[in-house]
Amino acid sequence: MSAAAVARRREARLDVLVLERGSYTSYSSCGIPYLIAGTVDGPDVLIARSPDEFRRAGIDVRTLSEVTEIDIGARTLTYRDHNARADRREGFDQLVYATGAVAVAPPVPGAELVEPVRTVDAAERLLARLERSDKRRAVVIGAGYLGLEMAEALTLRGLKVTLVDRDAQVMPPLDADMAAHVQAAAENACIRVLLSTDVQEIAADGGGRPCAVATSAGELPADQVVVSTGTRPATELAAAAGLPLGATGGLRVDDHQRCLGCDGIYAAGDCAESRHRLLPDPVNVQLGTHANKQGRVAGTNASGGDAAFPGLIGTAVSRICRYEVARTGLSEKEAVAAALPVVTATIKDSTRAAYYPGAGPIWVKIVAHAETGRLLGGQIVGVEGAAKRIDVLATAIWSELAAGELELVDLGYAPPFSGVYDPLLIAARQTANRVGGAASP
Repeated sequence: MSAAAVARRREARLDVLVLERGSYTSYSSCGIPYLIAGTVDGPDVLIARSPDEFRRAGIDVRTLSEVTEIDIGARTLTYRDHNARADRREGFDQLVYATGAVAVAPPVPGAELVEPVRTVDAAERLLARLERSDKRRAVVIGAGYLGLEMAEALTLRGLKVTLVDRDAQVMPPLDADMAAHVQAAAENACIRVLLSTDVQEIAADGGGRPCAVATSAGELPADQVVVSTGTRPATELAAAAGLPLGATGGLRVDDHQRCLGCDGIYAAGDCAESRHRLLPDPVNVQLGTHANKQGRVAGTNASGGDAAFPGLIGTAVSRICRYEVARTGLSEKEAVAAALPVVTATIKDSTRAAYYPGAGPIWVKIVAHAETGRLLGGQIVGVEGAAKRIDVLATAIWSELAAGELELVDLGYAPPFSGVYDPLLIAARQTANRVGGAASP
C-alpha cells in the first residue's frame, strides 16, 4: 500500500490497482500480540487505512482477490475474485510485487491443525477461541520475537504457557549472553521455557482441535497452540512467472527495487532481498520499517520517478515481559560467521541515575572491528527507557563511526534519563579500549 499510495500521489492520471487476497489493507501486524494480550482495544486500532479510504483517494483496491498467475510477456495477471467466485484477468504496464512472507510450519504431524497468527483475521479467530474456552493451558512453539510476544500475551490473558524451541537460546538474533536476560524475564513472568527441545507431534482431540504437543521433553497438554517457527518470502507466484530469486529465497532486486532483468516489475518488503550495509551478500530481513521504505521507492519508480533504497542494518526493538530488547547491525556470532575480526564489550548499568526513582538494569553489548574500531553492531536489554538507545547506535553504525568516536558523542544527560555517562557511551569506551588488542574468539 506504500507503493500504491505514493504512485497515486505522484501521478494523478495513473490507474492504480491493488489486488489483496485478504480483507484488510495497511494494518499493523506487529500489533497483533498486543491485541491478543488485551493491551489494545479491538482490531480496528491496528488498521492504518481501510480499503474504502484508499478507494476514496483514487486507488482501486480489490480485497479477497488472490492473484494466481503472472504472465510477464503478455503483461497480464489472473486472479481469483473470491467475492464473485470467478477468475478475472487484468493487464498492467508496471507491476509491484509485495506479497510479504508466509509462515513455515514445523515438519511434524498435526502442524496443519494450527493457523499462524500473522493477520488481523487470524488474530480475531484466535481471540474468539480464547473467549469460547474456559481451559487455560497453552503451548507456544518457537522462541523468536513473535513467539515470546505471543507467550507473554497469552500469559496476560490468564493462560499457563509453555514456550518450546529446538534452539539452545531464545531470540536467535541476539547473542546467547544477551538472550539469557530475555529468557530470565520470560521465566519471571511465569512462562515455562523449554530449550533444546524438539517438537514431535501436535495431537488433536475428537473434534480435530489441538489438545497436546509431544516433545523430546515429554507431552505437553494444550488447550491452545501457537506456532511461531519462522517465515519465508512468499515468492512461489513470482518464481512460476520466471522472476529471479536469490540465495535467501527472496526476489533479487537492485537499489531501485527493480526485479533484475525484468523491466517495469518491482518487488518490495518481506518477499525481496535487500542490501546489507555491513555484509557483501544480499539478505532477507523481514521488518515493517524498511518494507514501507522499499514500497515508497518502488511506487516512486513505477510512476516515473527516481528513488533508491540505501540498504539496511537490521535495527529492531521489542518488549518481552519486564525488559525492552533491541539490536542493530551484526551480532558477535554474525560477525564471526562473516569472517570479520571483532572485539566486544558488554556492560551492566542503570537506565537512570542510580538514585533516581524508577532506575533499573540495562545491559549494553557493542561489537566492533578489531583492527579499525569501526562499529559493527550492538544489543541492548533493560527496563523501560533502554531500547530506544539503539537508535543512537544504529545512526553511528550507519555513519561508519568507530567505537572511540561514539564514546565522545554529545548525548543528553539528566538524572531521570541516565547517569552522567550514558550506558551506551560506557560500552563504547570499553569497546574502544579493546581495539588493536586480542580479538574475541
